[in-house]
Amino acid sequence: MFEGEHQALKAIHNAVPTLCPNSFGHGEFVDSPGTSFVVTDFLDLSGRWRGCKASGMNLAQKLAKLHTTPAPTPQGFDRPQFGFPATTCCGDTPQDNTYSPSWADFYANRRLRFIMKQSEKSNGKDTELADLIEQTCSTVVPRLIGDDHLNGGKGITPVVVHGDLWSGNASCGKLPGMSEPEDVVYDSSACYAHSEFELGIMKMFGGFGGGFLKEYHELVPKTEPVEEYEDRVKLYELYHHLNHHALFGGGYRSGAMGIMRNLIGKHGGRSEL
Repeated sequence: MFEGEHQALKAIHNAVPTLCPNSFGHGEFVDSPGTSFVVTDFLDLSGRWRGCKASGMNLAQKLAKLHTTPAPTPQGFDRPQFGFPATTCCGDTPQDNTYSPSWADFYANRRLRFIMKQSEKSNGKDTELADLIEQTCSTVVPRLIGDDHLNGGKGITPVVVHGDLWSGNASCGKLPGMSEPEDVVYDSSACYAHSEFELGIMKMFGGFGGGFLKEYHELVPKTEPVEEYEDRVKLYELYHHLNHHALFGGGYRSGAMGIMRNLIGKHGGRSEL
């Protein structure tokens, strides 16, 4: 967990230094085995992000800069990959960030199929849920976010995403060198992904508003085909419903089932993954 937090903060900070604290190291206390630490910039929080009156870039502008900074090429590869060099956690869920050149493959296997396995560990076998996830992975994912489908077949460039950007993980605060508070984020679950993946949890919990998205999309245009944008965001929101079901059970299952049935009804016409 601490290595993932360290790497995630560094990746975001390297792209947009005023968006989150930098991280300088992590490890385990010598005199307290099993107790770990991470060393970061001091972040002085002073209120909810919506109340921040900063002289610097606002959150929409900073997020746009983050999502237009291409991911680096990992060592041993010849081009940027989808994934991350360390395990990151979304809530208490450790995520499989094994690199893949294909976003559709990464999202189907490292997120949806993976979280189904996590859900079965905590909630037991659920054939109905598992069948819908499999249908979604094999039909909806290639249809909506296939590498040969997005941007007219040109695909997408991986960028670093926060990964767990609900309103509780954004605030108004001061980092070293800031004279006034600015919009900042923390508690990330970063990976190199499709920029629109970020919007799934933002839509799920709300709190950002239409004005935020309007300004953001003026800087980061919606991926083509634009007419499928809402369904892509729903597909990305699905992961967070499933993750919350794995962590907490309860009503998140019905939310996930509703999303999948809707998307399968609209886009479930072929099987590839």
